[in-house]
Amino acid sequence: MIRTCLSIVLAAGEGTRMKSSRAKVLHEVARRPLVLHAVDAAMAAGSTETVVVAGRDAESVISLLSSSDPSLRHVSQEQRLGTAHAALAARRVLEQGFDDVLILFGDTPLVRAETLKAARAEIAAGTAVCVVGFRTSKPQGYGRLILEGADLVAIREEKDASEAERRIDLCNGGVMALDGRLALKLLTRIGNENAKGEFYLTDVVAIAREDGLPVRMVMADEEDVLGVNTRLELARVESLWQTRRREEMMLSGVTLVAPETVFFAADTVVEPDVVIEPNVVFGPGVVVRSGAVIHAFSHLEGASVGSKASVGPYARLRPGADLRAGAKVGNFVEIKSTTVGEGAKVSHLTYLGDASIGAETNIGAGTITCNYDGYNKYRTEIGARAFIGSNSALVAPLSIGDGAYIGSGSTVTEDVPADALAIARTRQVVKDGRGREINERNAARKAAKT
Repeated sequence: MIRTCLSIVLAAGEGTRMKSSRAKVLHEVARRPLVLHAVDAAMAAGSTETVVVAGRDAESVISLLSSSDPSLRHVSQEQRLGTAHAALAARRVLEQGFDDVLILFGDTPLVRAETLKAARAEIAAGTAVCVVGFRTSKPQGYGRLILEGADLVAIREEKDASEAERRIDLCNGGVMALDGRLALKLLTRIGNENAKGEFYLTDVVAIAREDGLPVRMVMADEEDVLGVNTRLELARVESLWQTRRREEMMLSGVTLVAPETVFFAADTVVEPDVVIEPNVVFGPGVVVRSGAVIHAFSHLEGASVGSKASVGPYARLRPGADLRAGAKVGNFVEIKSTTVGEGAKVSHLTYLGDASIGAETNIGAGTITCNYDGYNKYRTEIGARAFIGSNSALVAPLSIGDGAYIGSGSTVTEDVPADALAIARTRQVVKDGRGREINERNAARKAAKT
């Protein structure tokens, strides 16, 4: 029988140390907001219902959630009175009843689904409360986990810890799982008799112990539960995330020539037998099919690269770029909202926007599609096996048929039928001796200035 699970993602913190005009959880790792990383982990761990508790910049957080996944629920914590208070902002959802309740934080983007599953497994085995812990060589500042055998006895904050307890290197990772039948009862008993007058989620351990309920912990790597509070920590987490993803890519059969120079987005998909050269950046929404090569210093975003296609070096694929199998996009080429057909070549120094390029067509160096008139954009349709000569300007809307040939240096403003030759340039005129006259005149003007 599949167990139901409610995940509560706490994302209401002020985030003042970020020194930002927007909520901390909206800052990004791998081009994805922090809070969505936490949501992704909860979903991957089997969450059947996920609710995000928003606070600062709630309208923007809620807008992000709605656009990302309309099934995500959200509530607002109007007053920030501690982590337990934030969890109880989801009270109405908690009242619906779940087998497991996961509580995690919107600023811990490295938490793994496997860690959350391990905590859920403890609940399924009869534990009332399960805390995720980690070991560190620098425990200062963290709450220490006090164990008696397999039982978690307490979470001791550093300011309240004895000298011996402060030497403990087992620390609280913040993530917690609760028995769904007991969660509301335990959370509502948490008080605020402390210096700050706040309701702390960690007090649930002591309450469960008072009731004789089993409390356990599961281990995670230190980096799994790293929180982001400053720009420095944001950069560190980005680095760790990228290292993880590079390793995953290489183990899946992707060649990274210089792994430390390649940067992925959270949703980047790269199939086996792809080769990625140094200094390549992937923005959101990129899929690269097997056998493709991404050459050095290329930037891809919102693009699809077909099997055995070649990109770069120094190429830019913008959203809507669709390279079919065997297509080639070379150095200093920019592609936007354009399909490049099978085996087509766009080798260098070209801009193609809002266009369709047929199979086996060759686009010469310096070619541009003139797709924008300052107000509206228009499409250029080029058929299969066409040849577009170097330094051509294709003024959209425009249709060029299969097998058509465009003479170099042409500015094409009218449709070109299949197999036709189009030359759109003035006839060359040669005037003997005029070059020398121009050079002498220009030299005299320069001399006069100095």
